[in-house]
Amino acid sequence: MDDTSGLRPRKQDPQLALSKEQLPTPPDETPRLKHGLAMQLLRSILLATWFNCCCVAILATQVIGSPLYVVNKDYYYSYMAYTKQSFGLVITALTQWGCPTFVRVSGDRSIRGQVHIAADGRLKTQFPERLVLIANHQVYTDWIYLWWVAYTNAMHGRIFIILKESLKYIPIIGQGMTFYGFIFMARKWLSDKPRLQHRLKKLKIQHTGSQSVSPRYDPMWLLIFPEGTNLSINTKRRSKAYGEKQGIPSLNHELIPRSTGLFFCLQQLRGTVEWVYDCTVAYEGPPKGSLPDKYFTLRSTYLQGRPPTSVNMHWRRFAMSGIPLDDQDEFDSWLRERWTEKDQLLGEYYETGRFPSELAGSIDVGLKSEERETAAAAGYAETYVRLEHWAEVGRIFMVLVGVVVLCKIPKLLGL
Repeated sequence: MDDTSGLRPRKQDPQLALSKEQLPTPPDETPRLKHGLAMQLLRSILLATWFNCCCVAILATQVIGSPLYVVNKDYYYSYMAYTKQSFGLVITALTQWGCPTFVRVSGDRSIRGQVHIAADGRLKTQFPERLVLIANHQVYTDWIYLWWVAYTNAMHGRIFIILKESLKYIPIIGQGMTFYGFIFMARKWLSDKPRLQHRLKKLKIQHTGSQSVSPRYDPMWLLIFPEGTNLSINTKRRSKAYGEKQGIPSLNHELIPRSTGLFFCLQQLRGTVEWVYDCTVAYEGPPKGSLPDKYFTLRSTYLQGRPPTSVNMHWRRFAMSGIPLDDQDEFDSWLRERWTEKDQLLGEYYETGRFPSELAGSIDVGLKSEERETAAAAGYAETYVRLEHWAEVGRIFMVLVGVVVLCKIPKLLGL
């Protein structure tokens, strides 16, 4: 056990301490409905207008750049990564403005030195530029917070998500996700396998315009939810029935993971990815024993102003070389062992209000900035979901503004 006594609160030098604006002040214990019907309606109009305008701008930007595919694929993939960054900025700004969300990040020794707190209190991570990310699936907003983590790692333009096929047909957003290179699954393995294989093959090709520091492969975070769907009363009932049929014990706080898709992905990416990162997500706020999906929906979070009291993430990583990828049954056992461990982590969280961490009880907002950074490097950080600067939002519209200006030049010159 490391000595963390040097990280405990002590009398601070006011000149070295963070300002009030930089300190993450934890929210109230219980999430409450902040807005009445009239304010909900106003927020709905404002947030929907902002979000939809941004999505239309991003899709228009993608359409403008789509001819690059036949001109130069390197430029095309870099351009689409730029538009994917834009969507990461949209959801981060939407969360920062519409529902300020407090986040606790912890991890085991495997991620030491990869979590940092910037001078202004933002989270900064230093995970590898190529990894497979697996996570439990609590509510529909899980992917938003994981995309934000990618933003803290400057990887928000290189994240790829495996999604259910029905999302592909959402107007504007579905077309945008197709340009992003997201992988849509129909949950029918015979039809999904060739589609998945085709997409994974593209993730193993180097494109020289990617500005990757890797000598061989593009940056890539592949996000997979092995449970296949979010946790709810109905999905938990189906998971329990599946476990009884297969002779697999049920989990208390998760669904039983399905290994087929993840096993295939790791097999296909073997030799091009060194690490599998595992994130266990828990939401603070619901009464003990209840499921978070009833409390934290997109409507309650963004329209009613009732985000989770806190979003808690516990990170681990596993070397690809240590994962059994030559036998499906062995891999299935390996994955279920990891999910059993995650279930125990969640059990401890729901009992104590924290994931296990040597530092979880030893730091607070009274620490000096350098002490907070040391604590973060040791695997524990507290912050809010936020952008580095509001000016980043301008990137979303930059291409469209440039096109408008170019179209105006001939008229201005009298041509």
